Amino acid sequence: MAGSPVVLGIESSCDETGAGLVREGKLLGHAVSSSMDEHARFGGVVPEIAARAHVHAVTPVVHAALADAGLSMSDIGAVAVTTGPGLSGALQVGVAAAKGLAYALDVPLYGVHHLAGHVAADTLEHGPLPDPCMVLIVSGGHTSLLLVRDLARDPIVHLGDTLDDAAGECFDKVARVFGLPYPGGPAVDRAAREGDPGAVAFPRPLTGPRDDRYAFSFSGLKTAAARWAERHRAEGRPLPLADGAASLQEAVADVLTRKAVAACREHGVGTLVIVGGVAANSRVRSLAEQRCAAAGIELRVPPLRLCTDNGAMVAAVGDLLVRAGAEGAPLDVSVDPSAPLAYAALHPTAAGRVTALL
Repeated sequence: MAGSPVVLGIESSCDETGAGLVREGKLLGHAVSSSMDEHARFGGVVPEIAARAHVHAVTPVVHAALADAGLSMSDIGAVAVTTGPGLSGALQVGVAAAKGLAYALDVPLYGVHHLAGHVAADTLEHGPLPDPCMVLIVSGGHTSLLLVRDLARDPIVHLGDTLDDAAGECFDKVARVFGLPYPGGPAVDRAAREGDPGAVAFPRPLTGPRDDRYAFSFSGLKTAAARWAERHRAEGRPLPLADGAASLQEAVADVLTRKAVAACREHGVGTLVIVGGVAANSRVRSLAEQRCAAAGIELRVPPLRLCTDNGAMVAAVGDLLVRAGAEGAPLDVSVDPSAPLAYAALHPTAAGRVTALL
């Protein structure tokens, strides 16, 4: 094919095995296999089960993505893979598969930071990110506020992160106390539809005048919701589930959008991008729309299929690396389960080229 090569992206950091194909910013095809049902009875992801599921799924998922794009293995011109952060065993499976494909096809291999993938996911729907933009990543494992300029060349500025539970983790844990199924985010969202978001005065953590304006904390909110449910049960009263779910969801959405919009104002940024699994939450989306409209800020949120972990987002970063002239990673590149966000950036080498830090 003329022009930039087709980039295959492989994602296996948690419980989704994803493969995507991107060329020059366009998503050509992708496929995802989730092991979520296997973890549901445990109320959370079991690393060993996730890794085993990736072993079984990675080859079929790559073939499914190729079929979706109408391409064959010989069309792949580069391979990108998530190297961290994530579950160590799960990451190892994806990296091993990517190394094997890159070696067999004799194409460059690129290591991708998982959070950079989430940031890049929006480009597949809405085009290149504005420079600068504010990115709010909200998922089961991450709640981060990032100032992003040129994703392929400039360091991502990490403004704030969660100090304890991530927003999605809060939903999962409270849902279990409420008697809702795993994963908790979609279950809480469904239960909240018939509830009153003002019925329960749940706290808004770290929103006081002396608190870190860019940090997040959802552990206290999780505990408050659990205690509320326990009091009802201890007193023999039926749990007003819809009201509890709606109030919890409102508290999470309020904190997330309040801090994100404030960060845009304070840094003079005109675009907010919300990505990650919790970006699929209906109240997070609607409240973000309201507050961004009131503040004159453009809101960008990827479609639902690109919010959760997927290979397309990894391919999107790989495509940016290829077009920025990045050197490929060595075939002995290793995983980094706790990879710091600084590794999501690229930097110019002495020769003027761009080299991926992962």
